[in-house]
Amino acid sequence: MQSRLKIIYHKLTQKSPVISGDLFIKRLSFANAGMMHPGNVHCFEYVAKHSNSDSPILEIGSFCGLSTNAINHFYSLNGKKNKFFTSDKWEFESTEDQETVNQSGITGADYSNFVKESYKRNVRFFSKENLPYTIEAFSDEFFQLWDEKKRVQDVFDRTVDLGGKFSFVFIDGNHTYEYAKRDFENTDKHLEVGGYILFDDSSVFSPFGCALLMKEIEKMDRYEVVIKNPNYLFRKKADK
Repeated sequence: MQSRLKIIYHKLTQKSPVISGDLFIKRLSFANAGMMHPGNVHCFEYVAKHSNSDSPILEIGSFCGLSTNAINHFYSLNGKKNKFFTSDKWEFESTEDQETVNQSGITGADYSNFVKESYKRNVRFFSKENLPYTIEAFSDEFFQLWDEKKRVQDVFDRTVDLGGKFSFVFIDGNHTYEYAKRDFENTDKHLEVGGYILFDDSSVFSPFGCALLMKEIEKMDRYEVVIKNPNYLFRKKADK
């Protein structure tokens, strides 16, 4: 009961997020399926404006490409040409063990393939000027490939060499504490000093375990909170 009251209190006292008034984002959100928190859009815009690095950026978890296209838009709007990587396997907990999706006649594999093809179509259209290198892999697999500096083929049949530092990472994969912490540790290993990390569904009243991780990162001298809108955007101040 006490924890439920705490969540309700935070919801009632939480300030409304700062929302971007960008017309492209409004039109994009009408046409591109996805679950993008409006507060995240302000964070994307902030990073694109304030990052002076030309190191690659990374999105973990892409779904139908809504946030991918939003990030790309703001980087393009600010004249940035950072190489953009995304990582997703398009396997979903609610469908992977079902023969059909709630007796719809649509299998979990059909659903996953539809979402993947939607992603490809959406980013080909909205991000054609800087088409991201999209690696079909879970984040752990992606970071292993990145560590090994592998040459891989992305979902658009392009070959790309992996490795190096990131200047911005948007973590929007599995939101449990365990997976979010692994994503953070892998990101921290490759994030340059001055780089940014944004965690989806990380606000203080979030029901997901990744919200607990925010308290740990806030205590680290190497990171500072730049924005809570209501999700957390951190900037890395120093290496270990």
